[in-house]
Amino acid sequence: MTVTYTARVANARFCGFSKLLLAWKGSIYKVLYKEFLAFFVLYAAISITYRFLLYEDQKRHFEKLAIYCNHYASLIPMSFVLGFYVTLIVNRWWNQYTSIPLPDRIMCVLSGGLQGNDERGRLLRRTLMRYASLSSLLILRSVSTAVFKRFPTMDHVVEAGFMTREERKKFEGLHSPYNKFWIPCVWFTNLAAVARCEGRIRDDHTLKLLLEELNAFRGKCSLLFHYDMVSVPLVYTQVVTLAVYSFFLVCLIGRQFLDPGQGYQGHDLDLYVPIFTLLQFFFYAGWLKVAEQLINPFGEDDDDFETNWLIDRNFQVSMMAVDEMYGDLPVMERDRYWNDSNPRPPYTAATLFVLRKPSFQGSTFDMAIPKEEMHFQPLENIAENMEESGTRHPNIALFNRLLTAAHSPSSFMGVAFRRTSAQLQRLQHSPSTDRCLSDDEEEEEDSCKMGKAGSLPSGLGQDTQSTVCSFRDDRGGRTPLLDLRFGEEQDQGAEPEEKSSRRMKEGRNKDKGQTCRAPASLLPPPPQTGQPAAAIPAPSHPTLLLHPGLEHCRSQPSISNHWAAPASLNSPSAGMSFLAVPPDGEPQRVRSVSMGSEFTAS
Repeated sequence: MTVTYTARVANARFCGFSKLLLAWKGSIYKVLYKEFLAFFVLYAAISITYRFLLYEDQKRHFEKLAIYCNHYASLIPMSFVLGFYVTLIVNRWWNQYTSIPLPDRIMCVLSGGLQGNDERGRLLRRTLMRYASLSSLLILRSVSTAVFKRFPTMDHVVEAGFMTREERKKFEGLHSPYNKFWIPCVWFTNLAAVARCEGRIRDDHTLKLLLEELNAFRGKCSLLFHYDMVSVPLVYTQVVTLAVYSFFLVCLIGRQFLDPGQGYQGHDLDLYVPIFTLLQFFFYAGWLKVAEQLINPFGEDDDDFETNWLIDRNFQVSMMAVDEMYGDLPVMERDRYWNDSNPRPPYTAATLFVLRKPSFQGSTFDMAIPKEEMHFQPLENIAENMEESGTRHPNIALFNRLLTAAHSPSSFMGVAFRRTSAQLQRLQHSPSTDRCLSDDEEEEEDSCKMGKAGSLPSGLGQDTQSTVCSFRDDRGGRTPLLDLRFGEEQDQGAEPEEKSSRRMKEGRNKDKGQTCRAPASLLPPPPQTGQPAAAIPAPSHPTLLLHPGLEHCRSQPSISNHWAAPASLNSPSAGMSFLAVPPDGEPQRVRSVSMGSEFTAS
């Protein structure tokens, strides 16, 4: 039933497809002419009614309705909906054709793998091949209306020679509510095992290959059955059909030619026959008809699969391959090019032009390169050229300027660069080295002077931060806490560079409207003579826990301190806390509320 026109379009020529437009079988005219005539008749009836049967006021109302329908008809997404639907149907149509089981591979394995020139060997080969053909017949009979009309009952299958009467009794004796197309495949495997036991199949590898081909054959039968059971979702088909039909029902009114005397926009011409509307119907409705024909290719349409022809071909070819052609070989003799090292078959006069074409060697075979670019260059010169080109490149120069700007202390990138450098140094240094990290630039430099110049960390006295210090036994030459004198420098010969840098920072903070975190003027006075050194008043907000073995200072959020000074200690003001030094025998623990962790200094 398939319409074949491949030979008519083998060569592209001027208006090559024009000769196909006059074909009738399988054409769009044969499929669509009834719907096309119905649409044209309805359009003509509405046009006649508008022109000759309606009164003037009724015509005005109809004209407003026509303009409204024509304006909103374009909101229906015809091309989008139809395009996806037809693409889905065409892909499904071709996949169903590739799922039709063909016996060619099984018959080749049977002909070469099952040995025996006697009647028993011939019977085994023909029976195995008949079981495979019977399985494909049963599945095609289940999905194709043309095959079912040819074999309506199992009696017709028996009379056609695909099944014996004993096999039919065995087939009907196996009760199952499902399709039993797979039963002949099981018979095939059992009979192949018998042939292996009899030695007709020489080795297990041949048996394995035969069963693999049968499983592939049976898998195609199952896939064909599932294609028939699982259709395209009905909702998708309904949406596409409603979109097409509703669009053209609206066009019956919206595409009417209105009275040019009324002066409606776009209605200056009255042609009576809507040429482009009819073409639009022809294309869109024809597109829908294509999907209707291809959605089930196992029917009796002009372009449906030739299932009955496939049954006849497969049965005849398979039986010939395993019976008449078994062991039937032509006599071997030397070919005509036996002594020719370069054999070339002859050409006819119609194909002599092929000899004039040069043999294709590759797309770069004829590419020309200048002689001066064909010499190899030393690797040292190549490396130098790459370095010079990298320095001359504008993007590389810009990147170098950005890296240079990163070291500037007044830039944002400089701050980020120094923070990253401080973190890397903290990770690289050993635990016994002095390390001081803070959250911003001022805290970095000010807090690191703790234990060197005798000044307090800049985080001391802030509302939102406190300082966590880890302690170790003092093994180095560090200044004990008791020897520190707050508010004055420990070393009389402090470097003027540190003082000038501190004054510059304080000036910048004043310009930005910020407050220095720990100026020397706000620190508490040094303890008086006779006052215990272990109870030094400190600002009220954080509590600083120090030890003679101070090693590590870090600015963190507020901390819950275990070593806070008791309230009974004398304090110069009510709101002040104390800088407490724990005794040597007390366990040295620090708990951080923000991190939720506790550790003991070793």
